[in-house]
Amino acid sequence: MMTILRFINDMTRVIIYRYYLIFLFSVVMLKASAQENDGFVVDKIIAKVDNYILIKSELERAYQDYLTNGGSPSDEARCQYLAMLVRNKLMLAKAEIDSVVVLDAEVDLNTQNRMDMILAQSGRTADELETLYGKTLEQLRTELREQIREQMIVSKMEEEMTSGIVVTPAEVKRFFNKIPKDSLPYFSAGVQVAQIVKIAEVSEDQKNKTRAELMDVRNRILAGEDFATLAKKHSDDPSVLSNGGDMGWSARGRMVPEYEAMAFKLKPKEISMPFESAFGIHIMQLIERRGNEYNSRHILISPKPSQEDLNKATRYLDSIRTLIVNDSITFQKAAKEHSDDVQTKGNGGFFSDQDGGLSLTVDELDPIVFFKLDSMEIGSISEPITYRTDDGKDAVRILYYKARTPPHQASLEEDWTKIQNATLNEKKDKILQKWFQKARADVFINIDPEYDNCGILDDRQ
Repeated sequence: MMTILRFINDMTRVIIYRYYLIFLFSVVMLKASAQENDGFVVDKIIAKVDNYILIKSELERAYQDYLTNGGSPSDEARCQYLAMLVRNKLMLAKAEIDSVVVLDAEVDLNTQNRMDMILAQSGRTADELETLYGKTLEQLRTELREQIREQMIVSKMEEEMTSGIVVTPAEVKRFFNKIPKDSLPYFSAGVQVAQIVKIAEVSEDQKNKTRAELMDVRNRILAGEDFATLAKKHSDDPSVLSNGGDMGWSARGRMVPEYEAMAFKLKPKEISMPFESAFGIHIMQLIERRGNEYNSRHILISPKPSQEDLNKATRYLDSIRTLIVNDSITFQKAAKEHSDDVQTKGNGGFFSDQDGGLSLTVDELDPIVFFKLDSMEIGSISEPITYRTDDGKDAVRILYYKARTPPHQASLEEDWTKIQNATLNEKKDKILQKWFQKARADVFINIDPEYDNCGILDDRQ
């Protein structure tokens, strides 16, 4: 029988983390459900861990997300989610006792990134989201910040408890051999694909056009037009939808150097001339400064490469491709030396899954890459292809279709990385289980009798 504190599988880890990420949106769904049920939703506290509480809707949201992502309904799965959430609350309580903290600056940055993602993916305006939630974006940001802080503390506690844990090849083989043959997972077809990326360098002429556009915006602000209105119309910073370009109070070291340097040059209420950072070109207004902190707002425009800029990147990759085809350099070496994609260049250009394996299923592969492979032969290298990176940059890449693995039942030979990670996770889980049994004596834990069947506080676990 599976131990109640064991993670269901690697996907469970991903789903639980995503559960924190999409918490705000699930509030909307909960509200909609309430309206459909005469405005009444049954919710209650189902667990208390010292000063931390777990409410039923938290468990149900996590469990429903698991089902949405292909999980099979079962009481055992719900119990495992409950155990995981209770353990997280215990980690928070122990972290408070042991004075384990995370930096406010890291929490703030993570929160802003999540808010930007939520706004960008919702397809709604800030006003529409506020209407849906019945709260201001600032109130929602405050709620999300606390959840992110808690999740960061939990992650830090887990890392400290399991750091340095490794598995030997013999342990991997023993783990695999314990799995009944009729229970081995069946993996869909996988492919090994690598890329070399060249981000199009924006010419000075394009940058000058952006500076001119920002100068026009600056002049309009000086003439009396509203900063926030112009920011929402012109700025490429995704957070502009919620803050109108207002960055709030920042301490030294939080912003990129160019932005921070400008903040300490300006006088209060002064608007800068256009200046460049890694994100693009800005104009900034310093609202107020107190010692090493400053309150500012900005408008950011990222210069777009011209067609000629893209052509230059294409010609560059075409020359690299020629060297590879003529065996003057291997694809892997060329990727490490010339690719602009940080995530893949260290692997010799190869895409990898969450376990670090180089064989990806269709679901794990970028759909654009997958459809391109459909027209390629194994062992071939594509012509340069223009595309847009995940962070919105115009780029060109060449793809190397190295291999394809047919659908198969799990084996050590073809799935070593996946099995190795499963072995490592089981080893870490055992450590976390032992920690739970020991640490629970230090704090008060109470779980609603409705969940007695889960046996979370059973000494036999």
